[in-house]
Amino acid sequence: MTKRTKAIFLGLCIIGSFLIYCVFYYSNMIKNAPYRFADFEYVKIQYGLPDSMLNSYNSATQEYQYLNKNNEVVKKKLKLTDDDLLYLHRKAMEMGFWNVDNDMTTPREDASEGHSVPRYILEYKYKEKGKKVTLDADYPGNQKMKDAAKTTIEKVLDIINVADAR
Repeated sequence: MTKRTKAIFLGLCIIGSFLIYCVFYYSNMIKNAPYRFADFEYVKIQYGLPDSMLNSYNSATQEYQYLNKNNEVVKKKLKLTDDDLLYLHRKAMEMGFWNVDNDMTTPREDASEGHSVPRYILEYKYKEKGKKVTLDADYPGNQKMKDAAKTTIEKVLDIINVADAR
């Protein structure tokens, strides 16, 4: 073997080993990911005042209920496309929704305090896992966690409104 052949062989062994290791490592990471779109079942959101959560949507049952401008409850069927659901799944991953606290409600001293503050309950359900977050609009906790939950909720509501407009 010439010196050049030995160098090529050594280079291929090192690069080949590295590539095999990367494929093995990352394929296991992706396969064991806690929230995969392949396991996605539904997204569910409820929002409104804490004593009357009149606005809701469930992608599994396609039931959409909201309060219109005339204070009438409107119920209808609304189907989100697979692309919409994939977008919501990816936005939740991007915003770090899986890392926020489940209970982001503001502690109240009595029942009458904070009755006019909106509350949001967002749930992502997968085959083996799920994430359900309750957020008060005036939550005083960690701002980054609040922003992640709030942005994810806004994206879900935006997609629902776009689908309703179609």
